[in-house]
Amino acid sequence: LEQVEMGVNYALVITTNAGLWRYKIGDVVRFTSLSPFRIQIVGRTKHHINVFGEELMVENADRAIEAAAIACAVEVIDYTAAPIFMNGSKKGSHEWLVEFKSPPAQPDAFIQVLDDTLKALNSDYEAKRYKNLTMQAPTLHIAKRGLFYQWLNHRQKLGGQHKIPRLSNERSLLTELLQMNS
Repeated sequence: LEQVEMGVNYALVITTNAGLWRYKIGDVVRFTSLSPFRIQIVGRTKHHINVFGEELMVENADRAIEAAAIACAVEVIDYTAAPIFMNGSKKGSHEWLVEFKSPPAQPDAFIQVLDDTLKALNSDYEAKRYKNLTMQAPTLHIAKRGLFYQWLNHRQKLGGQHKIPRLSNERSLLTELLQMNS
């Protein structure tokens, strides 16, 4: 613990002298105090997008969604995002599916604020988005009302312990949700 730093994200690994050795529990934590030691859970190790080296974590995504919602005066109910993979000369991107209480009057403004906020929060994301060098601007799909609840219900995952994965390095969840949305 003497080597930890404030403001740095760490994957939480536990071990015991009773035989449990290096078990990754899946939480990402950040120390908020070193004396006494205090941590804040800031995400999950599985919920990120890092296909292009952008290292997008849920904490950045949540803050960007919040900024876009405030800027566009909308309320976000739920969201998920996944990469759009490079294909030939076509550059990669991120694809967002967002359920709103009422959709934004200007969806392009919402995704622009989200993109700009991600650039400001995450230097790796900004580097990949710089002049569309590696990644193009993200795309937005507006989910029909109740889509995420419907998906959880279909999977028999209703309840407080089950949540929509916010970010994924692969497309299966987003593809399934987009099919249900059409």
